[in-house]
Amino acid sequence: MFIRQEMPEDYREVYELIEEAFASAEHSDGNEQDLVNALRKGDAFIPELSLVAVFDGKIVGHILFTKAKAGNDEVLVLAPLAVKPRYQRQGIGKALIMEGHKIAKELGYQYSLVLGSETYYPQTGYTPAEQFGIEVPDGIPGENFMAVRLQENAKPVSGKVSYAKEFGM
Repeated sequence: MFIRQEMPEDYREVYELIEEAFASAEHSDGNEQDLVNALRKGDAFIPELSLVAVFDGKIVGHILFTKAKAGNDEVLVLAPLAVKPRYQRQGIGKALIMEGHKIAKELGYQYSLVLGSETYYPQTGYTPAEQFGIEVPDGIPGENFMAVRLQENAKPVSGKVSYAKEFGM
């Protein structure tokens, strides 16, 4: 398996992958693939942080990080992360996260936020965002809203999170 930047010719395969990956997900609205399409066209999109995992010539995983704000500071939001069901629980998602963090760090981003599983994301360094002074959006359990510091010397962030408009939050 190798990880590379997503290319426009991957969009259809990635769309189908995301749709398949979230079809049986416990917390899904069924529109994650459409969200990715919308985010690619928006101001928050960072092409270098839309990554695919390729195995045997097929895309088996995808991750997207987009720009957001925590208070007045720019941060990243990880959403969504998708791995084809038959390839799940093999470390592909974690590899995508770690490669995304590495690239984000190289690009100078200081923090990444995620709304997700409180048992999965801490395995890749995420802790409750409240510990950083980042406000948990209304209606979201605090243990599911997490952040990770990407730079050792990252300046403190705090405040309310403003997502890209495509998230509708």
